[in-house]
Amino acid sequence: MPEAGAKTQRSPSMADVARAAGVSGQTVSRVATGRGVVKAETRQRIIATMQELGYRPNGAARALRDGRYRSIGVIMSSLSSHGNMRTIDAIASECAAGGYSLNLIPLGAATQASVSGAFARLNEEAVDGVIIVIEAHSLAEAEVELPTGLPVVVIDSDRKGRYPVVDTDQAQGAKLATEHLLDLGHETVWHVAGPPESYSAHGRRQSWERTLIERGARVPEVITGDWSADSGHRAGLILAARDDVTAVFAANDQMSLGLLRAFHERGLRVPDDVSVVGFDDMAESANFWPALTTVRQHFDQVGVEAMRALIAAMEHRQTAPADLVPTELIVRGSSGPPPHRR
Repeated sequence: MPEAGAKTQRSPSMADVARAAGVSGQTVSRVATGRGVVKAETRQRIIATMQELGYRPNGAARALRDGRYRSIGVIMSSLSSHGNMRTIDAIASECAAGGYSLNLIPLGAATQASVSGAFARLNEEAVDGVIIVIEAHSLAEAEVELPTGLPVVVIDSDRKGRYPVVDTDQAQGAKLATEHLLDLGHETVWHVAGPPESYSAHGRRQSWERTLIERGARVPEVITGDWSADSGHRAGLILAARDDVTAVFAANDQMSLGLLRAFHERGLRVPDDVSVVGFDDMAESANFWPALTTVRQHFDQVGVEAMRALIAAMEHRQTAPADLVPTELIVRGSSGPPPHRR
């Protein structure tokens, strides 16, 4: 530990460089920012002095030089979900490849105050643009007004407005899952939905219901979970007590895992007695027993497309108002034809 009364060593300033090099602060500023004319001999002396003192031009100086901070802000409602972690990983990889740093601000509830506060923090950190990942109706229904002054791209929202939106095609994925089970011969498909405040859960539920109606199938009562395997297990116990359930579409793979456990505990064989289809294709889904039929989301592509849209916005190029990344159905062992009538 430093001795009591010892002074903390400060970083060298532009004024220190100017004194040591025998030039004005304005001349040092021209060299640091790359703006203005400085004699080659003087420039070299200033650069040598910077290196000797350990001086580094700050982010603001670099921005004055090239018009960019080379930094991206990300505001994210949750770091706990599988999809959000995959998406932020892809965004981080794209930032690294493009020479950008990443400043992540996780939120709790998506409120006007929390989003505005996050924007204020990012403005202080000097970022070039912001990607928002808030999976909530509060953003989709425009209850949260985004501050102006920075290029913005929104992920996982149906928000209408001036900002580009990138998202998985939720409706297509739920349609693929529901049609797969109907095509196998099931009379209808039950649904374990995600939480009502979730935009993606809402989109999947709407598409499931719309697909059943289009195919002339009965629309069963929805059971609502919270994305967790435990909530899927509770839903599975309810469904296992009925004798008319032969096919279930769960809004994510974690809840599907809970369904498989509940059906096993109640002596139901999957898929002989009841079929299960999930949504996400998380890495473990192929190792469920049986291996889970599910809808694959390309979270990495969502992150890539979000970065591309943000860079286009920062460069004032034309961007699409919305970009939906397609899903695909991955058929494995948890889905099959309905059981014969007893």
